[in-house]
Amino acid sequence: MEKEKHTESASRQPDNGAAEKGKKTKTYKHVKLEHKRPQLTKGGEAGDGAQKKRKPTQKKRSSSAGKDPKAKLKIIPLGGLDAIGKNMTVFECGNDMIVDDAGLMFPDDNHPGVDLILPDYTYVLEHADKLRGIVITHGHEDHTGTIPYLLKDLDRQVPIYATKLTLGLIEGKLAEHRIKNAKLVEIKPGQQVKMGCFTTEFFAVNHSIPGAVGVFLQSPAGNVLHTGDFKLDQTPIDGVHFDFGALARYHEIGVDLMMSDSTNATKSTFTPSEAEVGKTLNRIISQAKQRVIIASFASHIHRMQQICDAARANGRKVVVTGRSMVQNTDIARKLGYLNIPDEDLIDAYELKGIPPEKVVIMCTGSQGEPLSALARIANGEHKTIDIEEGDTVIISATPVPGNEKAVTRVINSLAKIGADVYDKSRARVHVSGHAGAEELKIVLSIVQPKSFMPVHGESTHLRAHARLAEATGVPKDNIFLCENGESLELTPRGVHRGEVVQSGIVYVDGLSVGDTSQDVLDERCALGEQGFACIAAAVSLSRHEVQGEVQVEMRGITGGDDAYLAHDAEAAVKSALRKALGKNATLKEAKKAARDALLSLLWERTKQRPMVIANLLEI
Repeated sequence: MEKEKHTESASRQPDNGAAEKGKKTKTYKHVKLEHKRPQLTKGGEAGDGAQKKRKPTQKKRSSSAGKDPKAKLKIIPLGGLDAIGKNMTVFECGNDMIVDDAGLMFPDDNHPGVDLILPDYTYVLEHADKLRGIVITHGHEDHTGTIPYLLKDLDRQVPIYATKLTLGLIEGKLAEHRIKNAKLVEIKPGQQVKMGCFTTEFFAVNHSIPGAVGVFLQSPAGNVLHTGDFKLDQTPIDGVHFDFGALARYHEIGVDLMMSDSTNATKSTFTPSEAEVGKTLNRIISQAKQRVIIASFASHIHRMQQICDAARANGRKVVVTGRSMVQNTDIARKLGYLNIPDEDLIDAYELKGIPPEKVVIMCTGSQGEPLSALARIANGEHKTIDIEEGDTVIISATPVPGNEKAVTRVINSLAKIGADVYDKSRARVHVSGHAGAEELKIVLSIVQPKSFMPVHGESTHLRAHARLAEATGVPKDNIFLCENGESLELTPRGVHRGEVVQSGIVYVDGLSVGDTSQDVLDERCALGEQGFACIAAAVSLSRHEVQGEVQVEMRGITGGDDAYLAHDAEAAVKSALRKALGKNATLKEAKKAARDALLSLLWERTKQRPMVIANLLEI
């Protein structure tokens, strides 16, 4: 399949010069998109990009038709089954292999110093000669973030298949990593792509980002349906509806295994439409007396479009700030997914001359990130934007688990200044992009898979989704709750568990990828929670005595700056060293004795167990 050519490069960075005071906003060439509802015809044709015309299905076909009785399809989840993020699944059949999504996860308080968390894709590298393509369902970081690291480790060029906006976001990511000549192939809903012995077909789904698709994968061993992340939105912002006709057609063909998004499986209701957020935003902006600042995910293009529409409807200009927000706005406008006239989009450096009641500011920081635009605005550290009493701030997102404290901290900072803060608890300023339990049951009822594997969620979500599958008729023995690295094997005779492959997580720590271990993180946590103490002394093993004085330095320890505690600590360590040396202790044993003595004293005095390092100089 030939590589699709883009009219403009989506990886082009925002023009830094446009940020200079006095310069006008850059003019963009808009691409006109045809927002057509997929054709849910009897033949299942959806869109103009399909490579093959399908014949109408007159009767239900057995899913075993055309299969190779000796074929075996391995389904290997490398990420996405233990947390929200780092989604990555490998499909392997014979000498062909496909990677479905390659995402990352952001660290929490248990990962001090870590920038990103990747799935361990060692299995992909070990079988790289089989890799025929990488399929990406949509452009969120938890499905695309590992791509640059994977491409750097692969020794050959592998095509990446995704929709136009997803490719645009990937191009921007590859440009940041200085990766050139990547083979990016644009696909459209309804299109089929041949990759080795696999035939992959893409179908439109609704999500919190345009261009999201699910994947129907046919192989000699059987058929797998992967929904990707989705919800059933009947009033989508871009007019692209979930392709129910495709699901019905896949049911007719036969789905041997279905893998489906479990993120909201514990929520018993339907997920509201994204259009409901637009109504709320318009009402809040129309009632605001001064500036309106809205923080949301930089990849939520639908939300950004509704913010722009509400701002224009109320006679306000739009300002974009925050690196990722500026970059994604630039990409989305170039590709035609975000429509706002140039005259309504102004630079942050041009704010001074505009009345506050005529401005809406879109920014990053919905997760309370300390270096984000909203956090810097709240702390008075932003270069061009100052918040004032009476301004309206909207947190248009739900905190990712682990970020609640950081978000609350930013909200409190804004409240102290006198801002009127709206979040999800006060008004419908955010809705999820994931299907609730009732929507998941609808999809299960249409597809009626023979076997089911819940994906994309924590253990609670996966088990809840498994119960929904059983309730809709999937036999309990055909429902597979797996962990990362636990594979399934699909043959014409059915699905069963396969071998366990290497899996896990890889930490990105500055320029280091994979060098940070769990032991290092444990030490960092101990340093942050209990403090640090260092012992320095000179000893003579031949004379069995301590030479000179013992020094103890303490940092982050309650009372560590107290001269009396320091004196007692040095005396306790010296006594322990003398006792150990008197028993012909080795240098290693002497160090242990010194550490144990200090830890015992500190626990008695402070109830703390800090990290202790003993440096003994043998003379």
